[in-house]
Amino acid sequence: MEVSLAGVLPEALLIDLPEIDTQHEEIFRRVESLKVACYGSGPAPFDGFQSLLDYVQHHFATEERVAREAGAEFAEHAKVHRENLRVLRRALGEVKRGRRDVHSFLRYAEYWFERHINEEDKPFAASVRACRLEAADRQSVASL
Repeated sequence: MEVSLAGVLPEALLIDLPEIDTQHEEIFRRVESLKVACYGSGPAPFDGFQSLLDYVQHHFATEERVAREAGAEFAEHAKVHRENLRVLRRALGEVKRGRRDVHSFLRYAEYWFERHINEEDKPFAASVRACRLEAADRQSVASL
């Protein structure tokens, strides 16, 4: 069964920071790939699940770098990231121990990530854009 995974990030979840939007797309693509891999009764691809969490961690580091480069406040957002990773790792551990099935983990991860983008990343992106605009304004005034 071949499934097209191009463009799985809903347009409503775009935050207008291209590097971050690209990574969000990749996270949703990985979740969808895991859904396809887990369809049926074959063994769960735990390396794929771990790869997903590793990529989420990489994504969070990218957001931190973007915030730092823009001069945007990030301390509270970083706390949310740490807590999210802790919860996702715990949930994956439950899957590995047979206390949660892979499908419930993937539904949870997808719902969590969509909520995270709407509630935390959209305001974060607005803050980054505002900091970039302020820096550009200061640079423009300084060059006069």
